[in-house]
Amino acid sequence: MGKRDVKKLTSCRVCGNKTFFEALSLGSSPLANSFLKKADLKNEERYFPLALKLCNSCGLLQLADIVNPDLMFKNYLYVSSTSRSFVEHFEKFAQDINKRFHLGRNTLVVDIGSNDGILLKPLKKLGAKTLGVDPAKNVVEIARKAGIETIADFFNERVARRILKKYGTAKIITAANVFAHTGNWDEFVKSAKILLSEDGVLIIEAPYLLDFIKKNLFDTVYHEHLSYVAINPLVKFFNKFGMIIFDVQKVSSHGGSIRVFIKNTKGPYKFKRRFNRFMKKEKINGLTLTTTYEKFSKKIEMNRKLLVKMLSKLKDDGNKIVGYGAPAKGNTLLNYFGIGPELLEFIVDDSKLKQNYYTPGTHILITSPDKLKKIKFNYLLILAWNFADSIIKNHSYLRRRGVKFIIPVPVPRVVN
Repeated sequence: MGKRDVKKLTSCRVCGNKTFFEALSLGSSPLANSFLKKADLKNEERYFPLALKLCNSCGLLQLADIVNPDLMFKNYLYVSSTSRSFVEHFEKFAQDINKRFHLGRNTLVVDIGSNDGILLKPLKKLGAKTLGVDPAKNVVEIARKAGIETIADFFNERVARRILKKYGTAKIITAANVFAHTGNWDEFVKSAKILLSEDGVLIIEAPYLLDFIKKNLFDTVYHEHLSYVAINPLVKFFNKFGMIIFDVQKVSSHGGSIRVFIKNTKGPYKFKRRFNRFMKKEKINGLTLTTTYEKFSKKIEMNRKLLVKMLSKLKDDGNKIVGYGAPAKGNTLLNYFGIGPELLEFIVDDSKLKQNYYTPGTHILITSPDKLKKIKFNYLLILAWNFADSIIKNHSYLRRRGVKFIIPVPVPRVVN
């Protein structure tokens, strides 16, 4: 392992504090999106520690070991638009932005971590001037072919100045499921401030720590996901840069996320009172207490025992079990629970980029959902549990064949 490939968290990215509570350890794991070709199976895989630390000062929950982002993002097999649910989510997001901030033809919207342009496509249709920034060159090509202008790079001050010089200031900067993946928050916000107009708005969307704890969403821990976001630490952080959170909305993606609206101190937007409710709820639920994370760890262990016991019993009884979805969260679950091809026949995934690859660490073949129609099996383990309702609905024919669905978290349950 190269010296530059992983580094220890030494100070909190919000407050600079250097003392932490060891909140959770999931052992060592391969990178969640480092899928393998068949020829790669004979090679030794790279594993990295997967653990979380809680800042003793501001309460931000953070990954303890930070992997070089070049290893994770330069060639990326995750494409947002393969999920119809996500497409609908971002179409609604675009409509909300347009309605609230009155976008016009000369209004520049920059999306950080824009992937295949899933948010920018509907914004462009609504008439906004759009630009994406994403480091995954293979995915950027997909966006460009769809007519979405995209810079293939990480977002930083250099890129922000380049955009400013060519396009002018941005009225809106969005970062959906990106801010929590960012190692240097200071640089991100400094870069955003360079680019943002005086009346501009930075909008970040990220899985919410309160849902993470309450719903036992441990499998959303993976090396790309560096921070587990709550409002109280964010308030302290943005205040350092003369920025204010003026609104927070709850959204359903990833099992429960928050959409946070940030403006410059003198920005024109009014403060929404619901913001205070989030802060109070976080304190009531003890998000800064070590006992909260001790209880959380015990829930994960119970989840592991129940699911492995369930799958092993089904397999021993002669049942065939197939997985649905190969998301990052699924690979965390499979690796930490020790679930491999001895329990799952194969996994299907809607993304063609992942088909004919094998899951990192557990080496389960990923194939097309069309295979579900061609073979007999008894149970479908939904690893992409955040889309469970739509997966079950879209595969109702399996129910008629007697196939049962297993949803693995927060505790495993069978849906007939």
